[in-house]
Amino acid sequence: MAEINASRVRDILSKTVGPVPWYWKTFPAFRSLSQQRFVWTHHGDQGPIAHLVTLGLEQEPDRARLALNTYCRPFLVPPHFIGIWCPEGRNLRLACFDPDQLKAFDLAEVAGWFKPSADRIYSATAPIADFEVPLTLGPGMNKIEPPPELATVDELIVPTSYKAMSNDDPAFALFVFYPQAGLVEVLPQKWFTAAQYRVGQQWITRAARDPESHRIVGECFGVGTFLLEEDGCRLAEWVERKT
Repeated sequence: MAEINASRVRDILSKTVGPVPWYWKTFPAFRSLSQQRFVWTHHGDQGPIAHLVTLGLEQEPDRARLALNTYCRPFLVPPHFIGIWCPEGRNLRLACFDPDQLKAFDLAEVAGWFKPSADRIYSATAPIADFEVPLTLGPGMNKIEPPPELATVDELIVPTSYKAMSNDDPAFALFVFYPQAGLVEVLPQKWFTAAQYRVGQQWITRAARDPESHRIVGECFGVGTFLLEEDGCRLAEWVERKT
């Protein structure tokens, strides 16, 4: 088993997508089936579309085809689709788009109302698949029925807040989706409790599986980067800790 050291964890997390808008530079550029290259654009810190992140063609990035609000994260759906996951009320939403079908829209359509709204995703074209699972799913493996468009995704690790009944209960969980198998594994983070951390100010921003050890590593905003035990629920060690 390869040693999991700080530089290795940094390398893994550098390739791991984080939430809009803070981690937009981690979003993958990709090519559609028609070989058009799509790129992400962050629209600055001021004005009616401040902090908005949009998807567009490389040759016309200012013509938005998809707009993402806070906490959204894209993921690749092989071979040529793009998925977006985000919190949606008391659910986690996974939407899938065919980039070649996405119609361009004027940013004036979203200026002013989209950012403060509860809407997470805006497009002029409906997703080819849309799927939600409740945040109330219990710990362990759960059966799900994802749409066939997502079946090419092997694994998707989704960090999310988790309802804690007391200050000693997990306030965060990892939902590990296995769309090919029709399963999602809920891993409550037993170490992340209101008694130990400032929930809301400190939170798990992203997590990924080390391909060699198969252990999960992650990043906790305001605290540092961590390695989980093999069960995926307990903290093994802080790889790097902020002082």
